[in-house]
Formats: sequence, C-alpha cells, structure tokens
Amino acid sequence: MPTVDRPQHKSAALPLALAYGALIVYASLYPFADWRDQGIAPWAYLSAPWPKYWTGFDFAVNVAGYVPFGFLCALAVLRTGRAAGVWPAVLRATVAGAAVSFAMETLQSYLPARIPSNVDLGLNTAGAIVGAVLAAGLERLGAVAHWSRARSQWFAEDSRGALVLLALWPFALLFPAAVTFGLGQVFERLEVAISEWLLDTPFIDWLPLRQFELEPLVPAVELLCVMLGALVPCLLGYLVARSVVQRAVLLPLTLLSGIAASALSAALSYGPEHAWAWLGLPVQVGMAAALFAGVLLLFAPRRLCAALLLMGLVLQLSLLNQAPESAYFAQTLATWEQGRFIRFHGLAQWLGWVWPYAVMGYVVAALSRRGRSGAAPTS
Repeated sequence: MPTVDRPQHKSAALPLALAYGALIVYASLYPFADWRDQGIAPWAYLSAPWPKYWTGFDFAVNVAGYVPFGFLCALAVLRTGRAAGVWPAVLRATVAGAAVSFAMETLQSYLPARIPSNVDLGLNTAGAIVGAVLAAGLERLGAVAHWSRARSQWFAEDSRGALVLLALWPFALLFPAAVTFGLGQVFERLEVAISEWLLDTPFIDWLPLRQFELEPLVPAVELLCVMLGALVPCLLGYLVARSVVQRAVLLPLTLLSGIAASALSAALSYGPEHAWAWLGLPVQVGMAAALFAGVLLLFAPRRLCAALLLMGLVLQLSLLNQAPESAYFAQTLATWEQGRFIRFHGLAQWLGWVWPYAVMGYVVAALSRRGRSGAAPTS
C-alpha cells in the first residue's frame, strides 16, 4: 500500500475540517434554546422505527452535509499523518463523521425544536464515507500530491491561515449585508445585545447612550466600502502568493468568487430574478476601483500590502458601523429563518461578522513573526 510523504507546508485541511465541524455543530443544535431532559436515554432514538414523514431533500442534505467533513478529515490524515495509507485515512474519517453525528443526534434529544433520528445518523455516516472515499480516490490518482506541489509553487510556507480565510470569504458573503462586501457590521446589533444583557441590572446605567441616529451611507462612501471590501481579500492573497504571476491570477479569481457569492446570496434571499439587483452603480464603480488598485499593487512588498490591508479594514469597519443595517434585513431574516435556510442563517451571519476581525488578527500575527520578508515577490 502506498504511503504519503509528509508535506513541507502545513496542511489547511485540518483547520478547514475543524471549521466545518463547527458548522455541523451549529446546524445540528440551532437554536440552542429550551434544553430539557425528556426522562429517557438520549440514545433511545437508535432503536426508533422508520420515520413516518420524510422527503428526498432531507435525505440529500443529511448525506451531502457530511461529505465535505469526511473529505477534509481524510485529507487531514493523509497530509499530516505519519505515512498514513489511504484506507486507514478513510477509516479514521468515517469514524470521525460517525462520532460527530452520534454526538449531535444524541444532544438533539435535549432540544424540543429538534428530533434525533437513527436514519439521520446513518445518512450522515454515509456522507462521511463518500467524502473520505473521494479523498482517497484523489490521493490514488495523485491529485492531492499535485495540489501540494502546486501550493508549494504558488504560496509561501506559512500560508495556511490565509488560505483558510480566503476559502471562507465567499461563505461569509452569503448572508446579505447592508453594503456589498461589507462584512463586520456589528455595532448596532452589539449595542442592542449588550443593552438586553444589562437590562434590569445596575450596570445598565454604565452603558453610554448614542446621541445620534445611524444614517444610510451616501453613494460615495458606499463606493469606498465596496472597494475596500473587495480589495481586502485580494491583499490577503498577495501576502502569501510567491510571485507577481500568482498575484495576477488570484486577483480576478478572488473578485469573481465574491461576485458569485453575492449573486447567490441575493438569489437565495429575494429570488433568482433579483440575483443581480445589488449590482448598482456605486457597487460597479467600487469593484472596478478595487480591480484597478489590485493591479497597481501587484509588485508591492508584502509588508506594504499588509499595512494597506489593515488600514483598509479599519477604515471600512469604521464607516460600515456608522450605518444602519439593511432596510430589507427583516425580510431577509424571515426568509432565512424559514424552511430550508433555518440551519444556516445564523452561521452565515456570524461568519460575516467575524471574518474581517479574524483577518485583522491573522495579519497582525503575521507581521509580528520574526524573519518576515518585506521584499516584493519575484516575477
């Protein structure tokens, strides 16, 4: 049985698997409220009969939801394990998927809004197996090793964190924001949440009162926020790309992924006929400005890109958090909280809120590392 050499780069599969595992926990236990003990063993569902009501969509979601998890777990074993063969990797990924599914279904026994199911457990495990076998097949065909070589040629050795953040960026855009690419708008909701927490306590008087109403952004400021929101992930890619050629390829790919995610978000929230309704003149000009700035910065040193990224993030977040949430937020929330989106609307919001602050932390940590090269990438 062939073995896998340990890669020179740290694999992004493990942090992605952990991130996807967090997604599974959120989707399985939402809304995290009204926990109670039913007085029966939490694993009693294992002997339950076939469910009376089921749909093909439910079956497909339960299988498809665990395919990426099985794939990433198997890939993490193959990329980080010590000479782990493909079939041991499949076995470990399957066990991990089954264990996570069992834990989630068991915990659902304590949630009145959720119903544990042995069928879901079997479908989840089947999905993990499919994903793990897919990873094993790609390993057999040499695709995983090819990706590792390509990554070594394209990205710096310490690129794992940046690649994970870049991979999460389109998903962070799925829940519609007040401004296109405007992630991290948390001030208004944070203010309300803190007020609710401190209500009926002496500390409520400590909370400063806002003396003004939040006003919508004027078109010029919206344009600037769109430009900065589109440019930040491009600059993040610039930090880990090895050469100008790689930067030139990453720039349009990153922007296209953001455009596709925004269109998908609008289609899911407001209907396919409104998929491009968000693409107004300020957004178009902002994206064109981001593309122009990205081209100008192709030869910029990494430290300059990092500094511009941090300044752009701080400026965008300060502008966004002086504006109210989208006027269509209530409609969007109602759409995502009903039917098939109920498990994912909150996670998409959290990802959109946290992503820019995670990028800021990553860049600050990267700048603080000793021996960080400040030279421009080679062509």
